[in-house]
Amino acid sequence: MSTTPRRSTTGLRQFLNFEQQRNWIEGKTNLRDADERSESMELRFKYVARFQKLLRRPQAQEVLKILRLYGENCIPIPRKSERHYWSVSCLPSTSDKPLVRVNASWMELFTLYADGEGVRARFLVHLSDFTTDHSPARGQLDELFLEHCVTTPDDVGCFFPRGEDIFGINVRGSASIHKFLAARQVLRAIRRFNLTHMNRGRNAYQASHCYSLADYLLEG
Repeated sequence: MSTTPRRSTTGLRQFLNFEQQRNWIEGKTNLRDADERSESMELRFKYVARFQKLLRRPQAQEVLKILRLYGENCIPIPRKSERHYWSVSCLPSTSDKPLVRVNASWMELFTLYADGEGVRARFLVHLSDFTTDHSPARGQLDELFLEHCVTTPDDVGCFFPRGEDIFGINVRGSASIHKFLAARQVLRAIRRFNLTHMNRGRNAYQASHCYSLADYLLEG
């Protein structure tokens, strides 16, 4: 009998096998989600005041609309995985002053900021999904493709965070954010990155989860 310990199954691998995850990334399947949500009433009440403050911001309705679109298209089995494998925070107290932020494991996935009266978004993805040769080489970045994914080239910018095969994309304006999220290759890249981190284990930001925001994210 082998004495080699079995590797524990982490993250969403407990619920979705490799084929299911791959098909979801490619948009070939609709994953069956839980009917009910697991909810902490303590956390729900903890962030009500912040959520009400967000609703008074001029960007509030657009933020909720974009968040709903992101939740519908970019997070697998969002009800079953809520809080434990992803979370959304409302007006988090960080120096960059975001309106909302979505996290998984120890990683930021998606953030919305105020941009005057409008909004801008920040997406974290794998660099190799945006290079001409699918390598994590910065010099191979397909800038032309990025420009085609927004309404005007000036609406998109990028940065290179620390870490292997990681890439940040800034998109300005509601119209460009919606167009960006509608691009098939972009959506596939976002899904792949999100699954990478949701598969790494439990979400480190569970205590920051805002259920009032999640209500909108899960409406899709």
